[in-house]
Amino acid sequence: MGAGHGHRLHYHGHSAVHRLPAHVKILAVLVFVVAVVLTPRETFWAFGVHLLIVLVAVAASRVPVRHLATRMLVEVPVLVFALLLPFLATGPRVEVGPLSLSQAGLLGAWALVAKATLGLMASLVLATTTEPRDVVAGLERLRLPHQLVQIMGFMVRYLEVVTGELHRMRVARDSRGFRSRSLGAWPVLASTAGALFIRSYERGERIHLAMLARGYSGRMPATHRLTATAAQWRQAGILPAAALATLLAAVAV
Repeated sequence: MGAGHGHRLHYHGHSAVHRLPAHVKILAVLVFVVAVVLTPRETFWAFGVHLLIVLVAVAASRVPVRHLATRMLVEVPVLVFALLLPFLATGPRVEVGPLSLSQAGLLGAWALVAKATLGLMASLVLATTTEPRDVVAGLERLRLPHQLVQIMGFMVRYLEVVTGELHRMRVARDSRGFRSRSLGAWPVLASTAGALFIRSYERGERIHLAMLARGYSGRMPATHRLTATAAQWRQAGILPAAALATLLAAVAV
């Protein structure tokens, strides 16, 4: 299960972005996000250029907009926090109808929403065009610590297994007439969480013993070596190069 059954973020396709090696896309997205974060928040036009760059990448990936839009909902907590900033921040105030808003808060909220949205869109382009196991292999190709890569690999592989276990426990609980409608339901929910933790821990022990029986010595065998041609590096470099050029122009203004 897990990686073998795909991931809800990934969208199967055959675009040029899908064909790029994972480590090339990871590095390109990282450089783009850093450029967006370093862009001065007062240069509004620069964020418009960054947005255009991301939209070009989305178009090149051929991932349906609806597929991306539904996954953008993860940004809602950030938007709520940004909405509160103009009311909570101190400094000079500006009157907007009956509301008294902080100028620094408004600027901070704008920067937070713009940078978070652009970073999330770029990350979704990576996630929707790259299978989870390829992302893990790409991180390993970029020389991340192998212990961290292994933890991420197991998380990707067994996340759906654990969520499936939780779903079965919830069905069994509901079939016995449980309804979470008051504080009295908390002990039942706590016992469910505890049982899920114990089952996951025991599953992890069994998996570890099975790996040791198959010769595991601290490193996972490389299933495939990621390579990239010069043309692929140039193709992936368009996104970060354009972002860096926009950043330099914004700083120079």
